[in-house]
Amino acid sequence: MSVIFCDTDCELWYTTARELGIKVIPMPYTVDGVEKMYDLGENTDFKAFFRGMREGSAVMTSGLNPQTYTEIFEPYFKAGEDILYVAFSSKLSNTFKYHDIAIKELKEKYPNVKYRIFDTLNICMGAGLLVYLAAKFFNAHGGDVDATYDYLESIVQKVKVLFVVDDLKYLARGGRLSPAKARIGNVLQVKPVLYVNKEGEIDILTKQNGFKKAMSFVVSEFESKYKPVEGAPVVIVGADCDEYVEEIRRRILAVCPSADILVQPVGPVIGAHCGPGTYGVIFTAESR
Repeated sequence: MSVIFCDTDCELWYTTARELGIKVIPMPYTVDGVEKMYDLGENTDFKAFFRGMREGSAVMTSGLNPQTYTEIFEPYFKAGEDILYVAFSSKLSNTFKYHDIAIKELKEKYPNVKYRIFDTLNICMGAGLLVYLAAKFFNAHGGDVDATYDYLESIVQKVKVLFVVDDLKYLARGGRLSPAKARIGNVLQVKPVLYVNKEGEIDILTKQNGFKKAMSFVVSEFESKYKPVEGAPVVIVGADCDEYVEEIRRRILAVCPSADILVQPVGPVIGAHCGPGTYGVIFTAESR
């Protein structure tokens, strides 16, 4: 027997994870000192979360401790089930050092269990799309952990993420941009188009002057780089910005009418760093 895991930083929708039989690790976030665990949208009030951010709520994220990882994984080790964990980028959190502590101890305690973690080098639905494709493959191939891992290696660099933030102050709060640059950028209406690079880090692809130019750049990048992979939808995500999402959905369909488009919200863990008004497009390409 074997099982496949993901974490909620992959943002795969809860019904999809359930239908595919994926075990889910909830990741924490804190709003005004109250810790919550993201549930892939099952009971999440997205509008209230982003409204709170706009009104000044103190929002933070954190990792899990070794004990929590042990509590999550030990029942499967104890049952002798092989495990594949398809994780969000290790470059974007310190939580994996605590994960490694827990897994090292579990492997010593249960030496006959196979445990593999696949680093998607991605975040949000960039990781989620890889989890989705992995689970489909895993289920179709009898829960073969090694074959699924190899399949992921063949497609990991083919999932491209582009996103645009509406207000730079949230990147500044997270330490990804200086407060001074954020203020200047907001005044000048600079809209950086960000992406997740091959190393699994968030980087700036370009800076555009204003909302319209930024969206036009994203659509142009999609049109020139999109290369369908069987079973992979084009995903559009938005952080409480339905009008942005609808506009980019319409524009993507205009350049690629055959695109199978999936739309869903940005979750609170990711949203804590990018802020309300962020939108993104995740699609398969020749490379990132």
